[in-house]
Parts: sequence; C-alpha cells; structure tokens
Amino acid sequence: MKICETGFQGVFEIILEPIKDDRGLFVRSFCKNELSVCGLNREIVQINHSISNRKGTFRGLHYQKNPYSEIKIVRCLSGTVFDVIIDLRRNSETFLEVFSIELSAEKFNMLYIPKGFAHGFQTLTDDCQLLYLHSEFYNPESEAGLNYLDPILDLKLPVNVTEISERDRNFSFLSSDFKGI
Repeated sequence: MKICETGFQGVFEIILEPIKDDRGLFVRSFCKNELSVCGLNREIVQINHSISNRKGTFRGLHYQKNPYSEIKIVRCLSGTVFDVIIDLRRNSETFLEVFSIELSAEKFNMLYIPKGFAHGFQTLTDDCQLLYLHSEFYNPESEAGLNYLDPILDLKLPVNVTEISERDRNFSFLSSDFKGI
C-alpha cells in the first residue's frame, strides 16, 4: 500500500499493490496501522457499496454536518470514475477548492477523504461499482449536499451528466456568506 499526498491537507491517494500470479491476484485493501499516517484515528463503522449502470451518472456532492462529519475511504471496484471532493473546512487553505482524481478498478487506487469534505463522483464507463468505508454511521438529519452546477464551485465534469437523482439535482447553491463546516 503506497500512500501519496495530494496537495490538500489530510487527503491522500492510496495505491494498492496487488500480488499477481497464474491464479490471479491478491491485494490488501485496508490496514488500520498503515492508514494511521493519513489520520485514520477512528473505527470504520459502515461500508457502503454503490452500483451505477450508465456512463455519465453523477452522484453527490454529499457530506454530513458536525457532529457526524466523517472520514471516507473510496475505492472503485469496477469501471472508472471521476471522483471529486470539495473542501468545506472552515479556515482551510483550500477552502471551497475542488480536488478530483480518476479512480478505477485497473489502477487499484483509493481516495482517503478526511472530515469536512463534500464528496461525489461521475462514472466514466458503464457498470461502475464503488465501495465506501465510513468512520460515522449515516445520520439523515445531518446529511447535506452541494449542487454540482454551483458557480462558486466551478466544477468541470469530464462528460455530460446522463443520470442524476432528483435530490442531487435540487441541492441549493452556496450563498456568498457560507463559512464552512
């Protein structure tokens, strides 16, 4: 497992290192000891699995407000996605900046997302599957989201959006006095 800095404090790309032989391959996807250098000081309490059928599907930009803000580790198990996070941390040097990365089953990479970020992704291929590890339980009252079309974010997606939920489409735009979470 190789842990790479991204330029956003506390955000890391994790590159898994599969061992291959004639039978196939073996890869370690999670190691609490190695991930402690990322700041993983919480227990993983929930794992979610997302399946998107069509290229261009957009999911996000979701986050949970304090005190339920969460650490996420995201891995693409099938296909390729354009994964994006927005820094919502008050007083952060990268406040409201966008970080994006291509995650794919072929690359064997993951994204470590600390507390205080909104997260979303767009599928770049058909039949994408993502696995999310969470440090907090889902709390519906604390759930919030950003609109991917918000001009403050100026998010550039690589392909046209073909599918999006009504909820994600209707998230409000940020107000100019948004101070973060």
